[in-house]
Amino acid sequence: MIYKPTYQAARIIAPQVEAIFASHLDAAKESGEEDLAPLPSAFVVEAIIDATFWASLRKEEGHSPKISLAFLPPQQAGNPLIFKQRLPLTPTVLTKIAPGVERAGIHIGVWEEEGELYLWGTTTSIPNFCFVLDVSEPALLVIKHRRIYGFGKFTNIAVLKGDQIKIVDVNSARLPDSPPMLLSLLDLTAPSYWNDTVNVLIQLAVSMRSHQRGGTLLVVPTGTNSWLQSIIKPIQYGIQPAFCGLSNLLRQDRKEASQIFWQTALKREVEHLAGLTAVDGATIISDEYELLAFGAKIGRAKGKDLIEELSFVEPIAGGGAVVMHPAKVGGTRHLSAAQFVHDQNGAIALVASQDGHFTIYTWSPTQGRVQAHRIDTLLL
Repeated sequence: MIYKPTYQAARIIAPQVEAIFASHLDAAKESGEEDLAPLPSAFVVEAIIDATFWASLRKEEGHSPKISLAFLPPQQAGNPLIFKQRLPLTPTVLTKIAPGVERAGIHIGVWEEEGELYLWGTTTSIPNFCFVLDVSEPALLVIKHRRIYGFGKFTNIAVLKGDQIKIVDVNSARLPDSPPMLLSLLDLTAPSYWNDTVNVLIQLAVSMRSHQRGGTLLVVPTGTNSWLQSIIKPIQYGIQPAFCGLSNLLRQDRKEASQIFWQTALKREVEHLAGLTAVDGATIISDEYELLAFGAKIGRAKGKDLIEELSFVEPIAGGGAVVMHPAKVGGTRHLSAAQFVHDQNGAIALVASQDGHFTIYTWSPTQGRVQAHRIDTLLL
């Protein structure tokens, strides 16, 4: 290697990451899957993390790098852009080329030859279970892989922030009454196609988190008005008739339009709806994605008790369920969302905090209480 890795967290996590990818690839091979990425060794994982971490702390013309690296040979990449000369994997090189490759979906290709790692070019297409390392912000790195079917958000494996290491624990989804959205984020369900309703919720969550203003999205059962009992009147921004831009797209027969056009339209509607959550108050949609109101104030429903406890879970190693008062999860926004689900058991509440935390609130019939799943580790 050109330099010796010095980021301690990279050395600690590297063997675990190799084992996780080895398990995924072995299972995929047994099920007959093809187009599988190469297994990243602990040496490769440590070296890529180390160089990327130190690059993330630097700046080029006043901007911190936001890059994505993928471990694969050029021949496995779709329509690769190949450098005439190989570039060494160093923080300096990564910082220099970062401005040209920071857009979403572009990966810097990394490969190994004779014990040395190098950058060979860029690609927008990678094979199944390809090791990917994203820089979200300085000192915040996310290890992930492409879903086996290639649709929707990549699946996160681990998050490193400075000296903090969070490894995603898929077993957390096996708790009673885990929401389908969590199962999909952990890649434990059938493929999340673009028009799969669970995947649309994930896209909304990612968009809500990205505007960094905080927000609440309430998803209520279609055809009922009981949720109005938990909303303070008058509703300042009620929608009548319900706006069906997103719901109509999900019902559309995509054979009538090109896939690219449809996906672009879906992304636009998701951004439109998620943007409304930045307005003070809650945005309310039906479970068929019809917009009912935004900027709504949540209040305790008549005859309902104040919520005193909930089950809090974070899907990382050591993040098992803990019963606590809802005020310990977050501020007023979190408390009101928990109260709403406590009063309206058929509803789901998604809450984005300004500090980047993201929580799903659902009702657990098994436990007889609200459960809060902190999922920002999966959304990065």
